[in-house]
Amino acid sequence: MRVTKKTGSSRRRFLSGALAAGTGSILAFAQRAAQAPQQGATPGAGSPPPKTARITSSLMIWTIKGTFEEKVALAARAGFQSLELVSEHLKWSDAEVTKYKRTVQSYGLGLDALLAQHDWTTRPVTMVNPAHRDAFLQEVRDSITWAKKLNVPQIILMSGNIQPGMSHEAQYASMLEGGKRAADLASAADIKLILENLNSKVNHPNYFLTSAREALQCVKEVDNPHFRLLFDIYHESVQNGDPIPIITDAAPYTAVFHVADAPGRHDPGTGQMKWDEIYIAIAKANYSGYIAMEYLPVADELESLMKALTQMRKDINSVPLPNQQPATTAYLT
Repeated sequence: MRVTKKTGSSRRRFLSGALAAGTGSILAFAQRAAQAPQQGATPGAGSPPPKTARITSSLMIWTIKGTFEEKVALAARAGFQSLELVSEHLKWSDAEVTKYKRTVQSYGLGLDALLAQHDWTTRPVTMVNPAHRDAFLQEVRDSITWAKKLNVPQIILMSGNIQPGMSHEAQYASMLEGGKRAADLASAADIKLILENLNSKVNHPNYFLTSAREALQCVKEVDNPHFRLLFDIYHESVQNGDPIPIITDAAPYTAVFHVADAPGRHDPGTGQMKWDEIYIAIAKANYSGYIAMEYLPVADELESLMKALTQMRKDINSVPLPNQQPATTAYLT
């Protein structure tokens, strides 16, 4: 989930960055750019994912600069299939909703998630305090209305910050009860709620749900197919170290993985995380869902995102689908 974005970072031209990455990268980037959908194209035209593809690439759009239209265009050029919102939509008029939906569709993209509790750090809408329950559930109802309006299938939930004077056990019990009641609302609307883990060491001081394993436990105990995990790999790594063991356990209950390297929350490969091993673990777990980039590019945004997607596809597609040959199938296109 969003952290304050640093400004003033230098930007390299696309070609110079590609040269630094080597001739093979130049060809890959150029080929992707040439094949990227253009505005006005029929959604899904060009090279649609094969029927065997199980993973959809996505991008949290707060991480890149520009207007909404510019962000959508950049994501399409980079090769993404979907986009995720935080609370950008709350400022949109009905006319803008219609306009921006058409913009997304014109590039052949989708919207796959938005946040339920806007300004959750300053408003009494947590899951962990029973006194906030009614307000939290109203946030879920309002977000379901937005999701239906925007054709978004998933709503992101935040546990909220630690509540003074309450034990960890009491707060977990409140989160669980809130999750169950929210899941009933989501089930009736055929919407999926996704509970996100964040780190409290660097980005979100006092956040309650800092463990992907505890988030997984909550998802299992809610026991509703409309309540799933948003596994933020960056936050789990910062807070608890190696995410791979829990990825293997959590994949069947996860709807979205978020990607950023640690330390720094920048491009995969700029930190200490072993992304080839992480992506392979996701594929070997037979994961089916979204993988969304949510990092702050250190240089040219288009170059960075194309490189990140290329590497992710390479690593994930190195693992064959069950009972299939890797040369003829793919997890991710």
